[in-house]
Amino acid sequence: MFDVRNLATFHPMKSAACELVRRVVETGIAPSCAVGFVAPNGTRVTAGGGEPPLAAGDVQPEHALFDLASVTKPMTALAVVESGLDPARPLVDFLPELGGTATAPISIELLLAHRAGLRATYPICAPLIAGGPNANVDRARSLLTLANARRPDAIGPCPREGFPPLYSDAGYVLAGEALARFVGARDAGEAIERLVAAPLGLGSTLGTARGLASAGVDPIARAAPTETVGWRGGTIRGRVHDETAWALTGDGGSGHAGMFGTVDAVLHFGASVLARTDAPTWPAWVLRERPGGTLRAGFDGKSPEGSSAGTRIGPRAFGHLGFTGTSLWIDPDARVVLVLLTNRVHPTRDHVAIRAARPWIHDELFELASSARGPS
Repeated sequence: MFDVRNLATFHPMKSAACELVRRVVETGIAPSCAVGFVAPNGTRVTAGGGEPPLAAGDVQPEHALFDLASVTKPMTALAVVESGLDPARPLVDFLPELGGTATAPISIELLLAHRAGLRATYPICAPLIAGGPNANVDRARSLLTLANARRPDAIGPCPREGFPPLYSDAGYVLAGEALARFVGARDAGEAIERLVAAPLGLGSTLGTARGLASAGVDPIARAAPTETVGWRGGTIRGRVHDETAWALTGDGGSGHAGMFGTVDAVLHFGASVLARTDAPTWPAWVLRERPGGTLRAGFDGKSPEGSSAGTRIGPRAFGHLGFTGTSLWIDPDARVVLVLLTNRVHPTRDHVAIRAARPWIHDELFELASSARGPS
């Protein structure tokens, strides 16, 4: 039965959000779900539920942790901003051991904007798949491999605006490693925890599995399960789902994946980004629209047609999706933040109903956020 522990009527918008969660779960879009929004007047509403329960014990579904997957990427970009790292500097300045690779002279900004000419991904985790959960991956050698993983159409000197865009996890792995080296962190996940989560007061609700455990939170007990994978030892829970992140940083975090968060924590993050974009010190390079597509540096823009963000959110909206079934969208004109968290990959990534569902879910969340009137 659908978990109804948090479905008491607190407010009409809260009830409507709970009903939306119920529909997502009971129609089989995902076994567990949490949604939330920040309205133009500052009202913040969250709801969660699931079958099977989101987390073990007495954790309410609304407060469960979700594997955010690529929603980690905007957090990496914000951590770069907060670190003071100059994004115009080349990768080799931060990772000198990658000197001589094809990507060594490419700037951190172009890596974050998916315009470094890199392949979308690379099978770094192959040794783990072949050798089982006790096998190891050579991180240094893997970074060299990724830095040389250029596409055939991206040979030669890099244009000022970068090569034609191609969504690339590899670029974020490298940018995340550069960020970690710059701030003296073990990995990008730790850098995000220091520079983003901690200043926002989210140390126990937004972090890597390792960081959350250090904060006294049991990620296995608190997190929604993701995929059942034989070479990972069964159902993954409280451990990053992304194979590359798992291979390179384990219970830490890479630049492209590794963060876990509650719906309220992701809303808090989104609201902080919205507030930052109003500041005169906000760097234009992060959200600047670029030729060749909607991909920005850390975020994606709304596609003119068929956007997963839905039809109601404005044309200047920006956000990101996560492979596990997560999403964050921010509308700077409507002053709205929307969050959808699911574990649609449980028990298998072949469950893809979320693709058709995302637009209408975002539309309904936008409608709820827009209905708030007056002071919160």
